[in-house]
Amino acid sequence: MRILTSFILILLIGLFTPGKTVAQSMQKHKEGGLPDPQLSQKDNDYLDRQATVFLDSVKTILAVYPPVIHEGRERGFAKLLMDAVFHEKFAAFRKPGIDFFHTQADHLIKELVKTKADQGAIIWKLYNMGFIVRTKSVTLAFDLVGGASSDSPDFALPAETMEQIVSQCDVLFISHKHHDHADKAMAEKFLEQGKPVIAPEEVWKDDPIFAKITHLERTAEKSQKLKLANNRTLDLIIYPGHQLTSAINNVSMVTTPEGITVAHTGDQINEGDMMGDFDWIDRVAKNHKVDILMPNAWTTDIFRIVKGFDPALVVPGHELELGHTVWDRLPYWGDDKYLELNYAGLKKSKYPVVVMVWGECYHYNP
Repeated sequence: MRILTSFILILLIGLFTPGKTVAQSMQKHKEGGLPDPQLSQKDNDYLDRQATVFLDSVKTILAVYPPVIHEGRERGFAKLLMDAVFHEKFAAFRKPGIDFFHTQADHLIKELVKTKADQGAIIWKLYNMGFIVRTKSVTLAFDLVGGASSDSPDFALPAETMEQIVSQCDVLFISHKHHDHADKAMAEKFLEQGKPVIAPEEVWKDDPIFAKITHLERTAEKSQKLKLANNRTLDLIIYPGHQLTSAINNVSMVTTPEGITVAHTGDQINEGDMMGDFDWIDRVAKNHKVDILMPNAWTTDIFRIVKGFDPALVVPGHELELGHTVWDRLPYWGDDKYLELNYAGLKKSKYPVVVMVWGECYHYNP
């Protein structure tokens, strides 16, 4: 069973480039001019109308029930409706899903422009594992992607939208090389605006952009400093993580000038021969006080990872990444049995967990 679990996880966590099935579906989509070329126009129209109704309901519910630690049933219903819409194979090609994602991104930009974090930190979620964390002095970005990994050009955010997001951030941390976490177009906009991009050496190593990226030492034993504009300095630890054996994975822990410590795990996963990463994971909290941890919700033994960091707040990600197959798009309702995970156990534990939808934010005030 553990071998089967590992195999399913490998499919899930973005090891792929688009396979034959995805590529063939895209070609049929282009030729047929329909979101799902195997269905009639009438059937496609029905699915579009259903998605519109569901997502309109989602927006109405989320407007009344924003992210909280102990969320009620109404907010849970909204996420269930999102699961229903975005587990349809061609959801990224349907106008209701595209409009929803773009509207949520536009809402995020408006909040970024007008919102200051005089106390604590404000956390925004863009898409997948893409988070923005703002304190009084700095705005940090982690694994920001525009949605191109969905393979739908229309779903991906336009260049102007990405530029507006980047203009509100100070630095970008990229966990690893897979395209649902590393968006070259997004990284280029950070560099064009004179803002550093931190990534492991596997990211775009054969591309000219490689020389412009900052590659810090991957070690649990060393704190490093990164200077930003206006003489602001971040204290960093880049933990030497892995996504099984497929990729090295930076687990970035950043302490802001205000003393707020934020950690982002990227696609960190421990299984089989890669259990050695728990040697440093289990010791993080013994040496550091962590305020906010952003882990991937699908990772095996997420409870142990969280206990290793012992954060004041957990904000999980990686739900509904549309570049994955329908069956590998992690649902918000949390199908623990599918991958033998213990995510539900985490939610029932002492740790405060806030689950966000694309474009939402949460104010952490320690």
